[in-house]
Amino acid sequence: MVDLDGTLIRTDTLHESAIRLLRDQPWRVFLLPQWLAQGKAALKRKLAQGSGFEPGTLPYHQDLLDWLKQERAEGRRIILCTAADASIAEAIAAHLGIFDEVMASDGTVNLAGRHKAEALERRFGRAGFDYAGNSNADLAVWSLARHAIVVQGGPDLAEKAKALCEVEKVFPAPALSFPVWARVFRLHQWLKNLLLFVPLLAAHQFTNPDDWKTLLLAFFSFSLCASSVYIANDLFDLESDRQHPRKRGRPLASGLVPVWMGVVLAPLLLLASLALGRQVGGGFLPWLLFYFLITCAYSWGLKRLMMIDGITLAVLYTLRIVAGAAAVNWPLSFWLLTFSIFLFLSLAFLKRYAELEIQLLHGNQKAHGRGYYTSDAALVQTLGVTSGYAAVLVLALYLNTDTVVKLYRTPELVWGELPVMLFWISWMWMRAHRGEMHDDPLIFALKDKASLAAGVAFAVVFGLSTVGWPW
Repeated sequence: MVDLDGTLIRTDTLHESAIRLLRDQPWRVFLLPQWLAQGKAALKRKLAQGSGFEPGTLPYHQDLLDWLKQERAEGRRIILCTAADASIAEAIAAHLGIFDEVMASDGTVNLAGRHKAEALERRFGRAGFDYAGNSNADLAVWSLARHAIVVQGGPDLAEKAKALCEVEKVFPAPALSFPVWARVFRLHQWLKNLLLFVPLLAAHQFTNPDDWKTLLLAFFSFSLCASSVYIANDLFDLESDRQHPRKRGRPLASGLVPVWMGVVLAPLLLLASLALGRQVGGGFLPWLLFYFLITCAYSWGLKRLMMIDGITLAVLYTLRIVAGAAAVNWPLSFWLLTFSIFLFLSLAFLKRYAELEIQLLHGNQKAHGRGYYTSDAALVQTLGVTSGYAAVLVLALYLNTDTVVKLYRTPELVWGELPVMLFWISWMWMRAHRGEMHDDPLIFALKDKASLAAGVAFAVVFGLSTVGWPW
């Protein structure tokens, strides 16, 4: 007997069905209490109807699956016995092709815990079966089983099972280390929130320590909000990520971190973000809320709309700059906003182009969960390169204004920023064209020596033109 949720697969089909309902039909979420009042089995049946999940993309416990195949080859009878709805269990059993039978919830009886133990005892007798499970709910079953196979339950669960029956095999749970949680929170993405400091730097307001403290608080507020959104986005994108060559390894998509943890973490991080945002003051909090609403709209549907997704990403990047200016009550420059929109639009299309190239290499005609076909890659590339060069043009026009003469001690030096920007944008797109671009340009730039050198060169030119020649 093999349990499904948390055992055969590293996730819970009930949780994922509820997330799909929230993503695809949010208005039906209000029916959940009514369905639950009819019983948990009825709730599972309702959520399973029209869920449209793909058995082939689920994160299976591969070590257990390999062991089950070996045991079946040696003549052992394998039965999938799960509290999941029968429609889901049968679809998974049909996909794997290793089960002799399926026992599951039928919309009336929730085949879990005591109910599962009683059903197995009636069918096979006490100690007439072996059972693979993963949680304390399975202790009732192990109390009637001959052998226990403990999967991802930890040493405490194995000891409890051992007190009830003989433990045949243990498949240990992977450790949830700091690097795993760093990937869940997308800590590397927090670097994007350094854009909050751009208005202060662009205005050459370096000397006010209160502004730096305010922006530091705003940085953490924005970062926690961004992590909340990233987690929610990962939950909504489980199926798409599992079909992506690299994203399938994300902690939530791979089942390394249970989806229920993501559901709990996302609102907690948002609440912490809002609490910090209130301390920032100024006009920061409204912009933070606006950023959150736009990201929610992006996760719920805008990312599936061709072109709209790229423009939305560019706006989200630019909102960081707007929020930074609001935090310190500093007026925004038209030039800065225009430059930002074009530059970030180029990076957004760069991200999409890299994703399309990866899908093309794997023989796919369409990017799952996106509004693009792989045949659109050439046009996306053209739009992205054009946007990048438009950003450089805006920068060149700005450098020819009277404002530059007032801000910079040696304004003629600041023109050195143009060739640096031209090189970097051209370099990024050239690498993408050669199929060498990570589908997240930020990660690529942080590891790419040429990009880092361009960043240093830009900073040196900015510094020299600000303070003048040192001799």
